[in-house]
Amino acid sequence: VQLQASGGGLVQAGGSLRLSCAASGINFRLYDMRWYRQAPGKERDLVASITTDGRTNYAGSVKGRFTISRDNVWRKVDLQMNSLNPEDTAVYYCNTFARGEIFWGKGTLVTVSS
Repeated sequence: VQLQASGGGLVQAGGSLRLSCAASGINFRLYDMRWYRQAPGKERDLVASITTDGRTNYAGSVKGRFTISRDNVWRKVDLQMNSLNPEDTAVYYCNTFARGEIFWGKGTLVTVSS
C-alpha cells in the first residue's frame, strides 16, 4: 500500500492550497480516508476524515475552512484548504486503516506566512 501526498507549499495568510493523496495497492473505495497534520514540536492531529460513502468530519479548528473529498475512480483524497493562517503550518499526512494495518503517506509540508 502506498499513499503519496502532494500539493503542499508556501502560502500567505488568507490564501488557499489543495492537497491530494493518491492511493495504490488497496481497493480504495472500501476504506475511510483521513488527513492528519503535525506542527513543529506538537503531536500529530486528525484534521479531516471521509468515509466510504462520503460522510465527512472535521477538527474544530478547520471546520468551515477545509473540505475533504474523495475520487474513487482516480483513487485519491483531496483536502481543499481556504483562509489559511499561520497556525495551519504543519506537515500534512494522509492515512487509512486497511486490511488490519494503519498506513501513512510521507507527508507534504504546508507553510503559511503572516
